[in-house]
Amino acid sequence: MIVDCAIYRDGRRIPGPGDISDALDLCRLQDDAFVWIGLYEPTAKEFDKVTEEFGLHPLAVEDALNAHQRPKLEVYDDSLFMVLKPVDYEPDSDVVTSGEVMVFIGDSFVVTVRHGEEAPLAAVRRRLEHEPEMLRHGPTAVLYTIADAVVDHYVDVADELGTDLAELEAEVFSPTGGGARHTASRIYNFKRQIVEFRRATGPLAQPLSRLVGTGLLGSRVPFVHDKAQPFFRDVSDHLTRVNESVEGLDRLVSDILSAHLAQTSVRQNDDVRKISAWAAMAAVPTMIAGIYGMNFEHMPELTWRWSYPALIAAMAAVEVLLYRLFKRRGWL
Repeated sequence: MIVDCAIYRDGRRIPGPGDISDALDLCRLQDDAFVWIGLYEPTAKEFDKVTEEFGLHPLAVEDALNAHQRPKLEVYDDSLFMVLKPVDYEPDSDVVTSGEVMVFIGDSFVVTVRHGEEAPLAAVRRRLEHEPEMLRHGPTAVLYTIADAVVDHYVDVADELGTDLAELEAEVFSPTGGGARHTASRIYNFKRQIVEFRRATGPLAQPLSRLVGTGLLGSRVPFVHDKAQPFFRDVSDHLTRVNESVEGLDRLVSDILSAHLAQTSVRQNDDVRKISAWAAMAAVPTMIAGIYGMNFEHMPELTWRWSYPALIAAMAAVEVLLYRLFKRRGWL
C-alpha cells in the first residue's frame, strides 16, 4: 500500500496533486522539485501504476515485490535501484531480525518499498523534512539519509550484540559454567544471529563503494548528486567499522564455543577419573570377599581365630591407602 506521497521543492514539502502521474509531471516542470512515494509491502497490482508512471525496470520491480534480496546497487536506463537490509535485535530472546528497503531514484522521483517492521521510513522522512538544506539535494539526499539511518542502527545492534556476548563469555567462564547443554545451545544460537547480521552488513560494502566512487574504476553513478560522495563516504566508514565488529564478534563466539567444549571435555574426564577411583576402591574388598566366599574346604585362614578381624583390617588399610593416593593425584 502507499504509505505517503509527497512533493518537495527547494527542500520544503509543498501541496500537490494526489495523482501520481500529475505529481511527477509537476515535478519535472521544476528543476528543484521531486516526488517521493513510500510503499509498504505492495502487491503486484498496487505496484503496476507506479511501475508504469515511473518507468521502472521489470527486473528491479520483481526484486522489490518478491523481497529476500541481498544488499545491492543496480543502474538502469531510467533509474537507480538500491537494496538495503535494516536489522533489529531483541536482547531478551537473542534474536536478530532483518527487513528490506528498496529505493528507486530517477529523474525527479524517489520510490521506496519497505518489507518488514525493522525500518520505519517515516522517521527518515521526518528527519529530512526538518533539514531543508539536505533535502535540497533531491533524491540523492533521500538515498543517503536512508543508508545513513540503516547503517547507524547497525552500529547500535553491534554494540548490543557485543554486550550480550560479554555476558555469555562471563557465564561460560564462571565457576559453575552454566548448564552444559543450555550454554552450548545458546552459544550456537548466538553464532547464528551473528551470521544473520553479517548477511545484512557484508554485501552492503560494495554498493556503498560505488556510491563513494571507489568502485568500477571510480566511475560516477548516475542519478546521484556530484557532491554526495563525502556523505556516502561517511556512511561507508561507519559500515566498515560495523563489519570489523561483526568479524570480531564471530571470532570471539567461535573461541567461546571452543573453550566451552574444552571445559565440558575436562569435566567429563574428571568424572571418569572419579568413577574409576571409586571403582578401584570398591574392587579390593570385593575381591577379598569373593576369595573367601568360594567355600573351599582347605583354606588355612578358616581355622585361625583372628582371621575375620585381620581381613577387615587389611581391607580398611588398603582402602585408606588407595583413598590417600587418589586424593593426592586429584582423582577424588
